[in-house]
Formats: sequence, C-alpha cells, structure tokens
Amino acid sequence: MGFPHIAYGTPRKLPKPADLLGRVVVLDVAFASQAGGASFEKTTVPFIRGLGARLAMWIDHHDHERHVDFADDPRFVLRTKAQHGACPELVTPERVAWAGRVDTLCCHVDFDGICSAAKWIRGGLEPYEGADADARAIDTRLGQPSERAEQLDRALRARPKDDAIKGLVLRYLVDGASDVAIYRQLREAARPLERMEGEARKLATRYEIRGDVAVCDARVRDHAYDKTALLLLGQELAPISLVHDETTVTVAARFDSGIDLLAILGLEGGMPTRVSVDARRLRDVLERLDRRSA
Repeated sequence: MGFPHIAYGTPRKLPKPADLLGRVVVLDVAFASQAGGASFEKTTVPFIRGLGARLAMWIDHHDHERHVDFADDPRFVLRTKAQHGACPELVTPERVAWAGRVDTLCCHVDFDGICSAAKWIRGGLEPYEGADADARAIDTRLGQPSERAEQLDRALRARPKDDAIKGLVLRYLVDGASDVAIYRQLREAARPLERMEGEARKLATRYEIRGDVAVCDARVRDHAYDKTALLLLGQELAPISLVHDETTVTVAARFDSGIDLLAILGLEGGMPTRVSVDARRLRDVLERLDRRSA
C-alpha cells in the first residue's frame, strides 16, 4: 500500500473536510463531547457531513452516547474503551481491505493514533510484535509498555504541537521500527519531557484531599508540566484526581475504576474517566464532586 496523505485531528479540533484529499479514514479520533467548548453537533457532525461519501471508515475506541447513530453504517467501527483499550487492535487486514483505496488518513496526535495510522499503512499488520499491547498499556495507563514504545510516547508528549515529530514516529513505525538513527532522534526529542515531569512532581506536593478527590492548583508554576503525570500522581492519593490551572479543570480516575465523571458532572459524550472543562467551572465541579463524597 502506498503512503497516503496524513492529517491530524482531536475531538475538539478537526481538519476542514475540504483540506483532506480524496477518500478519508479517521483513526482514534473520538466524537466531541460537550465539555471544553466543543460539541458533537458543532464539531463532529459538520466534519462527517463535509466528508460525505468520501469518508471510507472511522475507527475509534472512546465512549460516546452518539455511537448508536451510526450502528447501521458499516464504515463506522466504534467501540468503548472497556471493549478495546487502544485503537490499533481494531485496525485489521480485513478492515483495511474492505475500505479499499484510501487517499488520506486522519489520526489522533498521540502514540495510539499514530500507531493506528502506521498499522493501516502496513495493511493491518503491527509495526513490530507487541505494538498493539504497547498502545493498550500507554492509552489505559495499565501495564508496562516496552522501552521503545515509552520513548516514542514521551517524544510525542514532549513536543505535542510538532508535526515533524509525529511524522518521524509514523515513518519509524511504518518501516517496522528498525531504523536506529530515527530512534536516536526520537529519544533526544523526548528529553524535554523530563523537565515537565519534574514540574509535575513539584506540583504534586500541593495536592489537597477533599473526600475521595485529590485537588491540585497548578496556576502558579515554574515551567510547563506533564498533566497526565500529575493526574496519575493524584490518583495515588485518592480515587479521583483534579488539576486546575489558568485555562482548564481536568478530572480523572483510573481507567478501570468504574467511576463515571460524565454523570457526576452532568456532561454528555466523551470518556467517563477523564474530563476537561473551562477553568471558570471549578467551583461547580468541586461542588458536584463534594456531593458525591458526602
């Protein structure tokens, strides 16, 4: 299979359909929730309608109540995270073959999404043995990924807005994860994350426990911080961790906790165990979490 055009997307920020060439496959991009200023109706629906018949397939593993709208459309392979902890395991040779000729892949910007794109380009075959399991460990934060996958994930998280790094990770995986020179480049790209993780550890000393929620105020800090690392440190102290800074309130629980943050916070769509809302909602979020703990 030839190398298709690559585009990147997130639930809240999708590329314009007119900018995507030909037939399009979407990988590991969740439907938008109502949190964070985006919504399914304002973001996801216009994208799907804009692509129309050019949408060859949409594969995703994030929970969303509107999955049922597409249950009868075979182009949509939509599962929950409980069913599939990561997206690459849903990219199979049979699905690649069924989709036929594809001109553009639009994938999420993390290891899970880029590994899915690499697997699609390879005809549904893993970039290396164990890549699916690595993606699952990284995306669920359960289990231990291989050192190779951990370095690629760290490079992407260290430079999240750098499309050149995304492209390098994709090329490395498509080529079978065997290019030593590229791997060295990616390890070097991951180094800035050490500083961000160090800042997260410093911020974690501020956690305060409110019932079964660990709350961290990250508005004042010395450097950029790794929010995922900070949330995980909070979950070592309480079942739910909450981090708020100048723009966002993020609440998280373990993937396998059974806690439904969407229901607690009165939101629709998205992942039940990780939610981000505008910083102005901090008081409301804390009050809702307090009522749960009471």
